[in-house]
Amino acid sequence: MKKLAPMVVALIAATASVSAASAPVDRPADQDAGSLFDTIAMLDTAVFDAFNTCSSPQQLQRHAGYFSPDVEFYHDTGGVTWSRQEMIANTEKYVCGNFRRELVPGTLKVFPIKGFGAIEQGSHRFCQFDNGQCDGMADFVIVWNNQNGSWKITRVLSYGHRANE
Repeated sequence: MKKLAPMVVALIAATASVSAASAPVDRPADQDAGSLFDTIAMLDTAVFDAFNTCSSPQQLQRHAGYFSPDVEFYHDTGGVTWSRQEMIANTEKYVCGNFRRELVPGTLKVFPIKGFGAIEQGSHRFCQFDNGQCDGMADFVIVWNNQNGSWKITRVLSYGHRANE
């Protein structure tokens, strides 16, 4: 397995109380209310609320619970991780206590995958805890699998990293 640079964990994307992910999600006109969009928006909020508070071991484990054990995480500048264990180790080392993820309002889109789950797409920014600056931004795709009502993330793509717009 290849080791990832600190920014790889930025996605996981892949959201604290001041996070935009905790705020109501703007639903695009082509996304139905009370639908798969709402389910995925709630899951996004939950997974990144745990991410943003991962300095607490309980929150880090809560965050880990949203991912399949064999999750694949692709990062344009950092490379690939091939397991939840490696991804969570990187999150703990590079993210926890350092920055939070915020979903950019109005960017979330959700697409069904027949017989499997959903694709989540959007943009997010990263804000430093020490100075409050939101200086990084990226696009993301998350693939969710629904097994009997239990949603797990199986693939993550984090790309287009740039300075905050």
